[in-house]
Amino acid sequence: MALRIGIVAAEPSGDLLGAGLMGAIRASHPEVEFEGIGGERMAAEGLQSWVPMERLSVMGLVEVLRHLPDLLGIRRELVRRWLASPPDLFIGVDAPDFNLRLETKLREAGVRTVHYVCPTVWAWRPKRVRGLRRAVDLLLSIFPFEEAFLRRHHVPVRYVGHPLAQAFPLEPDRGAARDALGLDQARPVLAILPGSRGSEIASLSEPFLQAAARCRAELPGLQLVVPLVNARTREAFEQLHRRHAPELPVQVVQGQTRTALAAADVVLTASGTATFEALLSKRPMVVGYKLHWLTYGIARTFRLVKLEHVAMANIIAGEQLAPEFIQHACTPELLAPALLRFFREPQTVADIQRRYGELHRAMEHDTNKEAAQAVLALLGREDND
Repeated sequence: MALRIGIVAAEPSGDLLGAGLMGAIRASHPEVEFEGIGGERMAAEGLQSWVPMERLSVMGLVEVLRHLPDLLGIRRELVRRWLASPPDLFIGVDAPDFNLRLETKLREAGVRTVHYVCPTVWAWRPKRVRGLRRAVDLLLSIFPFEEAFLRRHHVPVRYVGHPLAQAFPLEPDRGAARDALGLDQARPVLAILPGSRGSEIASLSEPFLQAAARCRAELPGLQLVVPLVNARTREAFEQLHRRHAPELPVQVVQGQTRTALAAADVVLTASGTATFEALLSKRPMVVGYKLHWLTYGIARTFRLVKLEHVAMANIIAGEQLAPEFIQHACTPELLAPALLRFFREPQTVADIQRRYGELHRAMEHDTNKEAAQAVLALLGREDND
């Protein structure tokens, strides 16, 4: 019988992970059917997506509250559809606040569940690990430090590595990347990554652009490239560019993050998956981030975050190789000097690149294949029918 798998992703990084897993499952089970919610990459792998993924792409306590009626309505409809016609398996890709409750409901009804990407229970609201045990038959972990933590808390886990670690070359070709983007080989390049969510673009574009302007005043030949994930984020950024720094020459590209990172000397990025991509590109980075003021206040007051570092690149490294400027510290006055230091200190950059290379090599797995094997083993379908 054909496999029927429900799957939900909520943002571009989840769409990438979900698509890779779907393709690997289909490679051994061509008859598989996927349904749920995802983006363009998952749709290209055959997903029947019932809701635009952007409706789920919300981050922060206060931001979620504004969209809560819509989010709850979408989840109720998914539960209704899948309880009426249960899939063989459900896979929640990241988005734990949305997916874990959905997984719990489905698992209670007898549907086997997989959660792909460990929620940051080791950093943010750690009591959620109890809910994780209730929600999943299997958790697919993408970072090596997570596995021991989950096993201690009796969560069934399989470490599969991160697919980007295999997808990124160990030695990016800066020259080829600059040619592809039409950049001058002899002049320095700053890549600016203000995020993939609308809220990130809105809060980070102004300080990032103004920091870039300060850097260009010190380095007159500096080239600026801004890779954005889709047309929606590109339009939002370009409007803010015209408003806050119309005189600043910026090359905006769409869907070419990896090329822009390879072309760059230094990266200014939002916290999130982009910091991991910059690590894999062996590029020194400065990280800035802003949450809604109330979200940040709640997290600080109730000490919800238990981490020394915020950027995933620093968490993986276990040290702050990438300076972090969060909330009120995310200003042009603080970002620009940190960026200029990397342009001016080649030995510091070389040390960071060596460390990033070590981390990259340690994380190389055939992630999509290993994740697919774990999913199919849970279903008892390791071999092609």
